[in-house]
Amino acid sequence: MDFKQIEAFVNVVRYKSFSKAADATFFTQPTISTHIRNLEKELGVKLLDRKSRTVEMTPQGSKFYKYAVEMINARALAFEAINDDSESLGGILEIQASSIPGVTFLPDLLAGFRSEHKGIQYYVSVSDTQSVIDNISDRRGEVGFIGEKVTSSSIECTKVAADKSVLIAPVSYDIPSEIRLTNVVSYPFIWRETGSATRRTFEQAALDSGFGKEDFEVAALVDDMDAILRSVEAGLGCAIISEKIASSLGGRVKVANIKDFNEDRSFYMIRLRSISLSPAAEAFASYVKSKLGE
Repeated sequence: MDFKQIEAFVNVVRYKSFSKAADATFFTQPTISTHIRNLEKELGVKLLDRKSRTVEMTPQGSKFYKYAVEMINARALAFEAINDDSESLGGILEIQASSIPGVTFLPDLLAGFRSEHKGIQYYVSVSDTQSVIDNISDRRGEVGFIGEKVTSSSIECTKVAADKSVLIAPVSYDIPSEIRLTNVVSYPFIWRETGSATRRTFEQAALDSGFGKEDFEVAALVDDMDAILRSVEAGLGCAIISEKIASSLGGRVKVANIKDFNEDRSFYMIRLRSISLSPAAEAFASYVKSKLGE
């Protein structure tokens, strides 16, 4: 059994795709497929169901998966113990992030950490908060960054940053620099995906003020941050985004503080408690805490 075969299997499971697994490991898709076939032949069982749109594990694959992850991390830890040299850290660090951390503080952290550890490569998946939690729970990535505190006993959650949400609007809109929710609901909205912590927080604030979803004129539902920003610029409607992101837009949009929704948002780094992180992920988590943690 070759470790490259095991790594190929783990990555296909994490990303539910041969092509995405190939991207994550910087191999070709045929190479990933060959590794999986050889592993299945050696074990004498089918590990993956390739018939559905996304690749899923067979029952035998599910049993093997947790051991495969532990073997990969144990191997990396063994090499680290033998080398005893932080400069030798290498490999692919798989990170899950929701949209706001993914475009605000995470890029600087990645650049700073890699300046100290040149052998590190990153595979970063940016989605919504709930998807990040689900992916970390399913071991698709070792470290995640989200905008909502997790209460699950299986996940370690560390506060690493704070920000607040603001309203952005097309420059053609007659919107003041401060606005109340009563006035916000009169404008068309570009809504975030249902798994977004920003959306959930704003919806709760609206409910607390007596407004339901039906009170908002939804112009579009968009799950990509760049598409949201461009849609606001184009005049499609307003959106709720991070103040840090809004401050980087210059005069491309109008920015307004919402008086009824001005509390700080906290952002968290998450990891599974039940597994050992790879040396690269462990070092990165420590680096993040040293730079941002409270």
